[in-house]
Amino acid sequence: MMISYLVPVVLVVLLIAASIRILPEYKRGVVFFLGRYQAVKGPGLFFIIPLIQKMEVVDLRVITMDVPEQDVISRDNVTVRVNAVLYFRVVDPEKAIIQVENFVVATSQLAQTTLRSVLGKHDLDEMLSERDRLNNDIQEILDTQTEDWGIKVANVEIKHVDLDESMIRAIARQAEAERERRAKVIHAEGELQASQKLVEAANVMSENGAALQLRYLQTMSDMSNRNSSTIVFPLPMDIMEAFKAMGQGGARTTLSERAPSSSQRTEQGGDGTDLG
Repeated sequence: MMISYLVPVVLVVLLIAASIRILPEYKRGVVFFLGRYQAVKGPGLFFIIPLIQKMEVVDLRVITMDVPEQDVISRDNVTVRVNAVLYFRVVDPEKAIIQVENFVVATSQLAQTTLRSVLGKHDLDEMLSERDRLNNDIQEILDTQTEDWGIKVANVEIKHVDLDESMIRAIARQAEAERERRAKVIHAEGELQASQKLVEAANVMSENGAALQLRYLQTMSDMSNRNSSTIVFPLPMDIMEAFKAMGQGGARTTLSERAPSSSQRTEQGGDGTDLG
């Protein structure tokens, strides 16, 4: 008699135990009633009817996915191997369960194809120097395409861009040539500025003779401090002109003293005797 009462009680207890569901804060349960979508439940404690209701649990936390290495041919026909990391989370559990069979696998495959297609539109230099812009482009494309799946792509980061040895050497030569070009440009700019300053200094000295004389004295002072057996004395050109003018004036005076006058030549004969 007791067994006949005990069996139903045990069945009810087992049914209640099988109906109890507890989900943490970061999970949600998509409940189906006889195969049809009914509701999204959780977090906390709730009940479902066994054999009639079925529940799919979805994690709402950010999922970190490593995108495998992809062979990418850049726009300038350079083959590289690129891998990335993808951060996404489910924002709509209903769409994530109903609209796609396995949202994790689907997102991974979509990330791989998008990575190849986006990077293939850019040159190698852009892949190496403009990663932030490429990351944003890939993230926007993935976010738009996964929106119908109830997924939000938070971020995409390109981790590595692997090149072969020949391409690495070519990039190194290119960088070295670029550094040499910059060095030559800087040297030429320095020469130009120095020449401009020299012209300004020459103009100042030409306008002020005292400044030129002070420069001569400074040069002589610098030369006297050196152990040298040869001394070069800078002589201004205007002094040389003065000496030259004085020399020419003295020569004219001497010639005028030595040459006889016309009256003296008429008073003398052809043989040099005095006609008077």
